[in-house]
Amino acid sequence: MAQKGMATNSFTLQILHLEIFVITTANYIFTYGISQLLCFEYAFDRSNRFSVTIVSRQQWGAAAPKKRETLKGSAQRVVIHHTALPRCKGQKECMDCLVSIQRGHMKDRGFDDIGYNFLVGGDGAMYEGRGWGVVGAHAKGNNHDSLGIAFMGNFKNDTPSTEAMSSVKKLLQSGVSQGFLNPKFALFGHRDLGDTECPGGKLYAALPQLRGTT
Repeated sequence: MAQKGMATNSFTLQILHLEIFVITTANYIFTYGISQLLCFEYAFDRSNRFSVTIVSRQQWGAAAPKKRETLKGSAQRVVIHHTALPRCKGQKECMDCLVSIQRGHMKDRGFDDIGYNFLVGGDGAMYEGRGWGVVGAHAKGNNHDSLGIAFMGNFKNDTPSTEAMSSVKKLLQSGVSQGFLNPKFALFGHRDLGDTECPGGKLYAALPQLRGTT
């Protein structure tokens, strides 16, 4: 049963008309039914269920932004992009690629920072771009209420990896749980909002896998 001093809450599940009483703690769930055969326990950390490890700006060597604009409330939309560059292999190569992308966005395109809020590598490593709660520069006319996520690579013909898709799902779930993203957010490919092939045909076809993840 729940240990003394641990916060608990209760709820009831009904499965095949058999009510099972569930007591939850921060780390465990204990279930009790009419039959004691239903009793079992398993680890379940609710605070970390949507956790995703993010490589910080400092870790990948980001330059300081020229300026930073905060979103007014939680993001209402998610816009998926691809970088349209060759896939990077390994964290070191991906971090070098991030530095190059940021330099191009700031020097060649006149952005205040790297345009995306987050970027994900083919191995599933997630990288902080502008981060949570910051207005991006990734979909002209649609940045004021959105979150921009870029898959690193060119997905015109390549298929996004299972690892990258899983990491983005976890990022979206984490954003909702932390209040940075509206639970009823709409998800778009960049091409839905502008005259572009981004995020590439293969990645665009995979976007339904990211919808309804929360």
